[in-house]
Amino acid sequence: MHPLALLQSLVLLTLANGTPVVAKKIFGGRFARPLDGGLKFFDRRPLFGASKTIRGILLSILVTAAGAPLVGLQPRVGALAAAVAMAGDLLSSFVKRRLGFRPSSRAPGLDQVPESLLPLLACRHALSLTAADIALGVAVFFVGELVLSRLFYKLHLRDEPY
Repeated sequence: MHPLALLQSLVLLTLANGTPVVAKKIFGGRFARPLDGGLKFFDRRPLFGASKTIRGILLSILVTAAGAPLVGLQPRVGALAAAVAMAGDLLSSFVKRRLGFRPSSRAPGLDQVPESLLPLLACRHALSLTAADIALGVAVFFVGELVLSRLFYKLHLRDEPY
């Protein structure tokens, strides 16, 4: 078990996944171009949905890369963690659209696991994470995201309490 590496990775995950939420509150609809450009999949549902924006992904990568040195990591590790977290988030959105969930709807597990597991796996060598570290990181992120979502809602940073 590597407590420092686990803490560092949780900070990166929080930055990566929290930045688009904060950016939406700061910028509103400005610069919020949907990543999928309104493209529909074969099932005639949006590919990802309007809430997955180019702005959110770019800011997530930039902020997480800039924040990585604050926890003793290289910016490239932060950028990698954010890029893969955003890929996990897009995967979740894609699956949720196929299952008929509306954008920004709640799907416990599906909302947290890909956006935490995939970046932890991608950064495992850079952070010397063990399988136990990764499993614990996903579990802590899962619980933490549920708790922080409610806090962010009460602070008016999120539109929904999840």
